[in-house]
Amino acid sequence: MLVVMRAHATPEQIKDVCTKIEALGYKPHPMPGAERTAIGITGNRGEVEPGVLDEMPGVQELIQVTKPYKLVSRDIKPDNTIIRFEGTDATFGGKGLAVIAGPCSVESREQTFAVAERVAQAGAQFFRGGAYKPRTSPYAFQGLGEQALQIMVEVRERFGLKIVTEAIDNESLALVEQYADVIQIGARNMQNFSLLRRAGRSKKPVLLKRGIAATLEEFLMAAEYIMSEGNYNVALCERGVRTFADHTRNTLDLSIVPAVQRLSHLPILVDPSHGTGKRNKVTPLTRAAVAVGADGLIIEVHDHPDKALSDGGQSLYPDQFDELMAQVQQIAPVVGRNVPAIGGHFPYPAVAATKVGVPVQAQ
Repeated sequence: MLVVMRAHATPEQIKDVCTKIEALGYKPHPMPGAERTAIGITGNRGEVEPGVLDEMPGVQELIQVTKPYKLVSRDIKPDNTIIRFEGTDATFGGKGLAVIAGPCSVESREQTFAVAERVAQAGAQFFRGGAYKPRTSPYAFQGLGEQALQIMVEVRERFGLKIVTEAIDNESLALVEQYADVIQIGARNMQNFSLLRRAGRSKKPVLLKRGIAATLEEFLMAAEYIMSEGNYNVALCERGVRTFADHTRNTLDLSIVPAVQRLSHLPILVDPSHGTGKRNKVTPLTRAAVAVGADGLIIEVHDHPDKALSDGGQSLYPDQFDELMAQVQQIAPVVGRNVPAIGGHFPYPAVAATKVGVPVQAQ
C-alpha cells in the first residue's frame, strides 16, 4: 500500500501519518519526491481499511502496489534516487557519471597507493579495493581484512577518493561500515538475506551486485530486502551473468540497465571488469555501458596485473585506464552526463607508500 501526500503536506502531517501506520502494526517508509512525499507501507497482507488513513490531514490518496517489490518500485517513488557523498560532487544517480576504480584486492600499501594515485589523476571519484575476498578456492588469496581497510582510509585521506569495498558476512560488514563510504554486497551474496537485512540497518550506502544467474525481479527483490530495513541509499550493479558463451567469463547484460530504470528509481552501475573477465573487453564494454545510460562504472585497475593476487587478467594497466577515461569523457555528454573528475588535485602532503604494516612518515 502507498500513501500519497498532498504537494504541500507539512512535515507534521507526514509524521502523523507515519505514527498512525505504526499504531496499526505496519512499517512506514517515507519517500520524499520533487513535488510530494509518498509513504510506503510494508507488513500488511492486504489493503489497509478504507478511511483509516485517507481522511487524515495532508493525505491525497491511497494506492495499492501490486508488484512484489514495493520500495524499489517507481510506483512509490517516481523520481530517481540520487545518493550523495559529503565533501564531493560525486553521486550515484545524479547527472555526473560515478567512476569507481582500483584493484580487485588490496595486496600491500605500496600497490594500493600506486593505483590510487593513478585512478585519481585520471578522474575517478571512488576507490574500490577488496579487503575480504570470497573466492571459489579456499586456498586462494582471501584478502588482508581490517589491515586493508586501514590502508584504504589512508587512500581517502591522501587522495580524496571515497571508499567502496565488499562485506562478505555480518562480522565483516561491521568493520566495512566503520571504515568505508559504500558497502558492497557481492554477486555471491545477492540472496544472502541475513546479510541484506544487516546492510539495511546500516547508515552507509549499499552497492548491490547482481547474482550470476539472477533474474531482474530477483535482483530488485534483493534490493527490497535492504530497503525494507530502512536503508534507502541503495545502488544496483550489473556485473555479468553466467551463460553458455566461452569467449568471455561472464556475459555482460547491458539490457538490464534500461529495464531497471523503467521499473525502479534506484541508480544502476555497470562492472565491465567482472562482466567480461577479459582485459581487452573492458574498455569496449565500458563505452557501451555509458552509451546505454548507466549511472556509473566500477573498473579494476592494477599497477602490475601480471603479479596480481586475484583477477589480474581483467585488470587494466593504469595507462589503459587513462585512455578509458578519455573515451568516457567524450561519450558521457552525448547521453546527458558529465564526469566530475577530481583531476589529481591533492591538497594533502605527499606520503611515501611502503609495504603493509610498515609505518611511514609524511615527506
